[in-house]
Amino acid sequence: MPDPVLATLHPSPPRRWVAILLLAGLGGFLVWTALARPPEALGWRVFLLLVGAGAVYLADRLRRATEVHLVLTRQALADSAGRVLARVDDIRAVHSGTFAVKPSSGFTLRLAASGGSAWEPGLWWRIGSRVGVGGVTAGREGRYMAEVLQVMLSERRGGSEDR
Repeated sequence: MPDPVLATLHPSPPRRWVAILLLAGLGGFLVWTALARPPEALGWRVFLLLVGAGAVYLADRLRRATEVHLVLTRQALADSAGRVLARVDDIRAVHSGTFAVKPSSGFTLRLAASGGSAWEPGLWWRIGSRVGVGGVTAGREGRYMAEVLQVMLSERRGGSEDR
């Protein structure tokens, strides 16, 4: 019997498409500027082309990354494709307050050990022992997932809460 799903976090379609279109539009504008109205200095032309191509690439990465959603079970936080972001037993704290360093509409997890670095634009990132969840996700689902994780951590500690 599979582990029951406690919470899900989906990318918000309007936020997702606005972010994709803004990045792609910026990239297209920069490339167009470099080709149609090029600056006199060759270095600036190359710079505009590289930054424009990078923005178009990031728009495509964002599009592909947000085709999945996140799933929280009693065992792990993972994406719908099966990639594990964090095991629940490794989570030491959940930071979701107003002044927490976190993605938009999301939260940050502090893990017991470093898991390397990874990034799925608009959905989650991991740097060392920190995992940021959120970006173009729905705010209500993000708050609910953070609260479920905080309750799970509180139960594991026997009722004491560490934020």
